[in-house]
Amino acid sequence: MVRPLFRQLLLGALALATIDLAAGGVTPVLRGREPLGERLFAAAGWRDSVLAHSPWIHADSAEAIGTPQFDADRRAFAEDLMRTGHVDSLRADSLADAAVREAYVRRVPPALVLGVMLTENDVLKSSARSNVGALGLMQVHARSWRSLRSRFGSNLRDDRTNLRYGVYILGYFLKKPKDGVEANDLWRVGLLRYNGCVHGTNTSDCSRYPDKVREEVEQSAQSTCRGKGFGRCVAQPLMLSARLADAED
Repeated sequence: MVRPLFRQLLLGALALATIDLAAGGVTPVLRGREPLGERLFAAAGWRDSVLAHSPWIHADSAEAIGTPQFDADRRAFAEDLMRTGHVDSLRADSLADAAVREAYVRRVPPALVLGVMLTENDVLKSSARSNVGALGLMQVHARSWRSLRSRFGSNLRDDRTNLRYGVYILGYFLKKPKDGVEANDLWRVGLLRYNGCVHGTNTSDCSRYPDKVREEVEQSAQSTCRGKGFGRCVAQPLMLSARLADAED
């Protein structure tokens, strides 16, 4: 349950806005001429709907993992993995448990984890190695993240270890201070940083990376998103998570 201070702050922040869904995210739209009560109702309805399906946003990770929603997300994630045709049910269940668990801990939408995983390693090969030395499911560059070895271990060909690294890194870049970044662009900027495309010089088309991940989510996260588009499944939860974090600070 959202703490009272957060609830008050969110109501104040959202009272003047409704959410206009777009294919790649959400855009705040001022609605100054609507009655205040209607604006509050619309804002609270949006917020409560997101929170109900994304307990990782506001609850302690252990509490969130204990909810029925975690089990539902884990089953849905496994279904999406099975749909790729590259894993059997045992591995799908194992990967789903690890991926969704880490997503809840790091406050990242599970669908975004799936999108990154399949963009980086579409055949889900644990031993995959890129030409720059990135390893495993999430294509983690070991030398860049040596500081995590004492926390997560060093075997990046182990699926669970790789997911611990990958989801941690993804969460780090999604939450890194982003002065001047619009709330509905958090996912895009975070993915550019995850890919190392800070100035657009990583690869010739690295600026396309966020759109590739978004397209992968839209195509492959059918069960995880439960029929919702990218905006409702990924962009809105990230935006609300950022607002809660700002309120907490």
